[in-house]
Amino acid sequence: MISNRLAGKVAVVTGASRGIGKGIALRLAAEGALVAVHYGMRRDAAEETVSMIEAAVGKAFAIGANLDTLDGVGLFLEGLDEELILRLGSNQFDILVNNAGIGTSSPLEETTEEEFDKLIAVNVKAPFFLVQQSLGRVRNGGRIIHISSGVTRIAFPHIMAYNLTKGALNTFTLHLAQLLGPRGITVNAVMPGIVDTDINASWLHTPEGRKNAEEMSALGRVGEPSDIADIVAFVASPDGRWVTGQMLDATGGSHL
Repeated sequence: MISNRLAGKVAVVTGASRGIGKGIALRLAAEGALVAVHYGMRRDAAEETVSMIEAAVGKAFAIGANLDTLDGVGLFLEGLDEELILRLGSNQFDILVNNAGIGTSSPLEETTEEEFDKLIAVNVKAPFFLVQQSLGRVRNGGRIIHISSGVTRIAFPHIMAYNLTKGALNTFTLHLAQLLGPRGITVNAVMPGIVDTDINASWLHTPEGRKNAEEMSALGRVGEPSDIADIVAFVASPDGRWVTGQMLDATGGSHL
């Protein structure tokens, strides 16, 4: 265990079966939190994440649901309620990390209405309604953390529709922080740059692609899931109590 800063806390991490979400789940569990590991389709991967947490003497459970519709959000929360009440006698939790999202490789000219609607549904609609439906479940003094993207600061026009969804998350973060401030709930967005995950595998696992990605960062390397997870752990912890309504750049100084 890294520390006990989150001992007694319950954290919900969406899209936690792999990549950045998995890194966040592992890190929050290492801090002592009971972690709900959400997955959309990859139950096996989510259960592997849970097994890794338990092997490190942490606490976690997996819960699956497609979050791209309001019905899906409702089913997820019903399942979460059942699991938490069974384990703890209450459906309250302390930390919500909206990490689940999808990307695109389509430029503006080739983006279809179907793809646009899917991006909005998963990257914007799902976090919005998950927060809306969780307001009575998140304890006062809790944390809401959105995983946004460095493309909201850096011009990356060849994935325009994706960029718009992350910009929406940043706007949501700002206004939600003001709304929930009286309850002591902080709301922040973490904006990763290029991270070595499955979604970037085809690009980063070629020598030329990796070199280009490394050269974008002032620190001369590609990000790791743990780089993002450590920032999330900070704002989720008591140490982050005075940080809210912020978009935290986690790009390693890309395109400074």
